Amino acid sequence: MTQEYTAGRQGMVTASKAPGRDRYLDLLRSLALVRVVLYHLFGWAWLTVLFPSMGVMFALAGSLMARSLNRPTLSVIRGRIRRLLPPLWAFSAVVLPLMFLGGWKLSEDPDHSGTWGLLELVNYVIPIGAPPYPWEVGFPKDLLESTWADQAVGPLWYLRAYLWFVLASPLLLWAFRKVPWATLLAPLALTAVVGTGLVTIPGELGNAVTDFAIYGSCWVLGFAHHDGVLAKVPRYLAVSGSVLVMSFALWWASGHLGPDGWDLNDIPLAQATWSFGFVVILLQYSPSWQELPGRLARWDKLVTLSNNRAVTIYLWHNLLIMATVPIIDQAYNLPFMQTDRAVAALDATDMLWMFVLVWPLIGLAIVAFGWIEDLAARRRPRLWPNGSRRGRVRPGASAAHGS
Repeated sequence: MTQEYTAGRQGMVTASKAPGRDRYLDLLRSLALVRVVLYHLFGWAWLTVLFPSMGVMFALAGSLMARSLNRPTLSVIRGRIRRLLPPLWAFSAVVLPLMFLGGWKLSEDPDHSGTWGLLELVNYVIPIGAPPYPWEVGFPKDLLESTWADQAVGPLWYLRAYLWFVLASPLLLWAFRKVPWATLLAPLALTAVVGTGLVTIPGELGNAVTDFAIYGSCWVLGFAHHDGVLAKVPRYLAVSGSVLVMSFALWWASGHLGPDGWDLNDIPLAQATWSFGFVVILLQYSPSWQELPGRLARWDKLVTLSNNRAVTIYLWHNLLIMATVPIIDQAYNLPFMQTDRAVAALDATDMLWMFVLVWPLIGLAIVAFGWIEDLAARRRPRLWPNGSRRGRVRPGASAAHGS
């Protein structure tokens, strides 16, 4: 298998792709971000089955990481961490003061008090673990519900997992190129151990190890995609094998439904196997577009924008979803809303209005904070980097996509 892998990789390098972004992968990343927003807005469990966004995002990041590791390892890791941290710092600089202004007293928090609680605050600077936050806390003028901190900070687990994968990638890539199948399947085996209760690792370390296991195979699939290994597997074999793995995922989920039913986020082994099979199919059919074809071309600027501002969108979207609520509440004060029928109509469509409002709020966040991603990547800052010259702050600014 190692000899076959080596030959495949040499063939891939010989027939290297043209320079530039793979627009198919960019489209997948955009779809994953949209699905994340929809899931956190509507909470529909079936979305985790329809499109396992986290598995897709980790696979795409793994592919980019494999490409980057053709350069010196330490410089690649420094670069990835540098791109990740400044957007997090901006988010933390807003959210942490709001929590303290809302009445959170770390010294009196039974879950995060003492010296350890202070040390946990480091995760707002370097996300090696889970950042502390209160389950309930106030907000200026009570604009947001008391659980806003949990909803705003909770998604930061993704940054922790991403950082762990970045740090582990040199070893993972070395292992993959030595023993591809073992490295690819080992995270699934680990999930079967730590994600099913067979072995329990307590505390936040257990959560981190479980996340690493669930999405580890997707990250390594990114390696396989980049190195051309996945393309050497016959399509009928890859697809049929993926269908079997995904069938197992659904079977396992059916017997281990969580509080939200078919939400795979609550069923680690089902999440890992479903995401794995789904990503194999997506990458097996990867057409490697230099430009979006046909009718997809009309979405080119939004795809470019979302890829250039993926970290900003992910960091801020949950807080912005909650911010739509006080905006909608103001509609009840409008003169034409002073009837029971009008109030009932707004009550019945409030989720729709949240969906409509969150996108311009995300646009405002892109303008307000997105340029930090450019500084982190050592590019000239751009307010609206959608690929057009109008989206640049200065003429001649780089149109390279962030990763």
